[in-house]
Amino acid sequence: MIHWLAPYLFSDDICRFLGYISVRAGGAAVTAFLLCLVIGPMVIRWLSRQGVSERLDGTGSQRLEELHKDKIGTPTMGGLFVIGSILLSAALWLRFDGVNRYSLPAIVLIGGFAAVGFWDDWVKLKQGQSGEKKRGITKREKQGALTILALLVGLWLLGPAALQSGQGGPHLYIPFVKDFGVNLSVWWGVPFLVMAVVVLTGAANAVNLTDGLDGLAAGCVATSAIAYAAITYAVGRVDWSEYLLVPHVAGAGEMAVLMAALLGGTLGFLWFNAAPALVFMGDVGSLGLGGALAYAALISRTELVLFVVGGVFVVETVSVILQVGSFKMRGKRIFRCAPLHHHFQFGGMPETRVVARAWIVSALLAMCSLLLFKVR
Repeated sequence: MIHWLAPYLFSDDICRFLGYISVRAGGAAVTAFLLCLVIGPMVIRWLSRQGVSERLDGTGSQRLEELHKDKIGTPTMGGLFVIGSILLSAALWLRFDGVNRYSLPAIVLIGGFAAVGFWDDWVKLKQGQSGEKKRGITKREKQGALTILALLVGLWLLGPAALQSGQGGPHLYIPFVKDFGVNLSVWWGVPFLVMAVVVLTGAANAVNLTDGLDGLAAGCVATSAIAYAAITYAVGRVDWSEYLLVPHVAGAGEMAVLMAALLGGTLGFLWFNAAPALVFMGDVGSLGLGGALAYAALISRTELVLFVVGGVFVVETVSVILQVGSFKMRGKRIFRCAPLHHHFQFGGMPETRVVARAWIVSALLAMCSLLLFKVR
């Protein structure tokens, strides 16, 4: 929006200055952060008045409920203001013209995933008020809604957005290997659509599973956003992509602005979510944030690198899969409790230490992911 308004408001020199991705990325980060600081307290007070607060009577674990008893009554669904801040900042600083055709689908995806999370949170709230255990919408309903949205965005990228990478269409590129990619545009792009659904919904659910301790998910999303800001900027530049031997995707650099907005929004949310948390993000926040990271990976053709950037989210998800699978097959649990952060809590590790160490690991993984770009 600023790019459209700039010629009417500023001189030619300022317009050129605002045309730089780095400048708009900085503006997006600061805007999203400040919006969170301004909007956050108002939303938190409104959530408190509406009785939208954390309940633990549906966890099924007395030990977990004892560990988290101090969180009871804390407002939840704070993702309303973090996602709102990110979307407003992105709409303000992103460009939507020319090769920058990936900006609008990004806003639609993040808003759509957040809407699914809001639906789930709202049902949980109503169930809690009626005395039922908080279950929310069914897994089939949630995954079905996310899948439909991911599929629509995938079709948008194949069609109007014309996502091109390599010769003839999108490819899946393998880290450490140059000049090779699996063509995902065969069979009318069905492999790409499958990839889009798996990556987008998988990342959203992974962040959702990680969101269980004060500041845990938000801090890890922030470090991941930094990594993907650098990755998308490099992929979007012809000179950088040629030097790094990675595929160039025209327009992908604009996703660095989106990732900057994501960084500013999550840091603004951490202002209120750091221990002891004043608000929790709920599904409305975690699904939107996870979808944003996955979308950046999809556009930059670095889906496999996402496993490294979001390594904390991957491990948390795998811990749940292993726990459920082991209990169903052997009748035994592998971890004290899943996701993994609860396993450490059950072992006596303080919550703040679990979160701090997760942030450290996430930051190290983000740095390692950037090394994958140079090693071929």
